Amino acid sequence: MSPDDINRCFGSDDDPLMCQYHDREWGVPVHDDRHLFELICLEGAQAGLSWRTVLHRRGGYRLLFHNFDISRVAAFDEDDIERLLLDERIIRNRAKVNSAIRNARATLAIIEEFGSLDKILWQFAGPDRVTTATVLDDLPAETDGSAAMSKALKARGFNFVGPTICYALMQSAGMVNDHPPSCFRHSQV
Repeated sequence: MSPDDINRCFGSDDDPLMCQYHDREWGVPVHDDRHLFELICLEGAQAGLSWRTVLHRRGGYRLLFHNFDISRVAAFDEDDIERLLLDERIIRNRAKVNSAIRNARATLAIIEEFGSLDKILWQFAGPDRVTTATVLDDLPAETDGSAAMSKALKARGFNFVGPTICYALMQSAGMVNDHPPSCFRHSQV
C-alpha cells in the first residue's frame, strides 16, 4: 500500500512522477505513432538503467527531440548528436542517441510502406493480453510476442529493440495489461 493508501503494483514510494506514470499511463493502450516512437526511444534508453532514471529525464527528451517528432529526429545529423551528448537532461550515451535517430528513420520507412507504426507493433499484442501474475516479480522479461516484435523491428533497421525492451514497450503501450489483479489499475486498463 502506498502512502496515499492506493494499492499500486509500482510507484508506491515517495516519487510522485512514478505514481503519476503508473496511475495514468502504464498499460493504457497507445495507437498514436508519435507516442509509440517516443516509447521505443525511451525504452531503448532504459537499457541497463531503471525506468525511474529515464522517466525523470523524459521532459528533457521531449524538449531536445522536438516532442519525438519522427521526421525531425530522423533528420538529426552529427552536430545534433554532439549537442545532445553534452546535455544532462537526457541519457548521454552515444549508442542510445544514435539508436533514436536510426529508429526514427526506420519508423518513417514503416509509415511509408504500411501507413503506420501502430499497425506493425500491435500485431504482436496477441489475444491474451491480461496478466494472471499476482506480483510484478512473476512477470516474464520477454515473451514469444516480444521476441517476434524484436525480430521484425531489427529486420527493418531498428536497434535497441531486443525482446526484453520490446516487452517493456508492450507493457507501457498497453499491448499487455501487466497490472496484477491486486493493483487498482488492473480492471481499469
